[in-house]
Parts: sequence; C-alpha cells; structure tokens
Amino acid sequence: MTTIDAQDKTLGRVASAAAKALLNKHSVDFAKNVVRTDGVEVINASKVRISGDKARDKEYVRYSGYPGGQKIQSYQMLVDRKGHKEAIRKAILGMLPKNKLQALRIKLLTIKD
Repeated sequence: MTTIDAQDKTLGRVASAAAKALLNKHSVDFAKNVVRTDGVEVINASKVRISGDKARDKEYVRYSGYPGGQKIQSYQMLVDRKGHKEAIRKAILGMLPKNKLQALRIKLLTIKD
C-alpha cells in the first residue's frame, strides 16, 4: 500500500500523486487496462493546504438533468458538510481516466484525517 502524507501540501499536489499511484504509473509493468491490487492511503487529510482564496472561490457544480437542478457548492461548504476527505476524493476522482476502471480504482483509495 502506498502512503501519501497530505500535511502542508496543496490539494492538487496530493491529488496528482494519489492518482499516479492508483494508475500504477510509477511501476515498471504499467498497463492502462490493468487495475493494481494494493491501494493508496492519504493521511493527514485535514491538514491539506489551500492556496489563496480557493476556500471561498472554488466551486463544485453538479446538475440533476432537470430544469433548475443545478447545484453550486463552494469548497468551504463542501468541507463543512462532508469534511476534507470528500474534497480530496473529488480532486483525485477528477484526475483519473473516465472509463469503466475509474470506479474500481477509486475503491482502492483510503483517506484518513
């Protein structure tokens, strides 16, 4: 299991390191179509650093498909509702390839405060 310490690192740096580890890009036997068996653990999630005014200005947008169904949530609102774990998980999920293996890879991710 690969362990990534998020203390005093920016959200994007932690997310890209975790995405590379989940994809097994650092391995000699890398293959795009293979999901590795051991997981990735991110520790100290609550100590991740957000630069500038991103806590207030960064927005997460989702849409239900119905008229008036667009929901916009700031980073601070997301952290207040679901915690730092969800913000890190969303950042990592956005860096993984959008294919059938994405759900299998994200299940290998463990995030701890």
